[in-house]
Amino acid sequence: MKKSALRQLDLVDKASIPLFVVTMVAEYAALRKVPKRTFGDLRDADEQTLSATQLPADPLVPVGYERKDTVASLSMLAGNIAFAFATLSAFSKFDRFLFRHRVANVGMRRGSIATAMVLWDFLYYWDHRWMHEVRLLWANHVTHHSSERYNLSTALRQPWSGFLTFWVFAPMPLLGFPTAKTAKAGQLNLLYQYWIHTEVIDRLPDPVEKVFNTPSHHRGHHGANQQYLDKNYGGILILWDKLFGTFEPEVRRVKYGLTKNIDTYHPMRIAYHEMADIVRDVRGASGLRSKLHHVFGRPGWTPTR
Repeated sequence: MKKSALRQLDLVDKASIPLFVVTMVAEYAALRKVPKRTFGDLRDADEQTLSATQLPADPLVPVGYERKDTVASLSMLAGNIAFAFATLSAFSKFDRFLFRHRVANVGMRRGSIATAMVLWDFLYYWDHRWMHEVRLLWANHVTHHSSERYNLSTALRQPWSGFLTFWVFAPMPLLGFPTAKTAKAGQLNLLYQYWIHTEVIDRLPDPVEKVFNTPSHHRGHHGANQQYLDKNYGGILILWDKLFGTFEPEVRRVKYGLTKNIDTYHPMRIAYHEMADIVRDVRGASGLRSKLHHVFGRPGWTPTR
C-alpha cells in the first residue's frame, strides 16, 4: 500500500518539500535582520483592552524561530504524512463510494476545477470552524495551534487525527467531483495556506486583504488574545468569515499559541494531549450529560455549579 500511495504523489507534492526548505531558510534569514520582540512579553498580550476598532494598529514585530519549536513542527508534519499514507486507501474508497451514489454532476462540467476550489474552500471554512467549536474535533486541530511562535514551520505543524473531520468534504463526491479533482482542490488550498504563516509579510494592499486570506488575517486566527479567539477560519478566501460573522482584523499585537499552553516539544504530547484531557474529564464527570458535553461541547466547557 505504501508504494501505491507514493505513486499518487504528483509534481506539486514532490516539489513541496524542497519548497518548504528553501522558503523556511529564506524566512529565517530575513527575520534575523529585523528587531524581534521579547518572547516573554507575549504573555501579557491578552491583558490589552484596546478594541480592534481603535487605531492605529500595533506595528508588526516578529517573534522569530526557535530550534526545538521548529523541530517539533517538522516532526508533526512527518507524522501527518505517515498517517495520510496509512489512511489514503480507506478515504479514497469512501470518496469513490459517494461518487458512485452522487446526486449531481456539477464536478463533471467544463471548468469544474474552479468550482471545486471554491466549494472545497467553503467546506474548509466549516471544517475549520467546527474544529474550533466542538471539543472532540478541536482535539485534532489543537496541534496546529500549539506553537507559541508563528513562522512557515508553524504551517507544517499538522495533526495526526484527520479521520475525525474527513466527512465534512462528502458533498464534493456527492455533487459529482471525482476523487482526483477533490484531492487537487484540497492540495492547492492547503498549499496556499502555507505562505500565510509568516511575520515577514505585513498587511497587503486593501483589495487583497478584503477578499483573500492573508498573513495578517491568519496571524489573528492563531492569536490567543480574547479578541482573536475563534476568528478568521477561511482557507483561501476571507469572504466566508465576513459573510458568516467570524472576521476579526489584526490590530492588537497577537499572542500566539493556546489560552493554556502545553509547554512541550514532544510530538506525542503535542498530537494527543487534548485527547488525554477529554478522557480524564469524561472519567471525572458525573452524569451522561456532562460526559457528552466534555466530548461534544465547546472547548473549555465546564459544568455549571
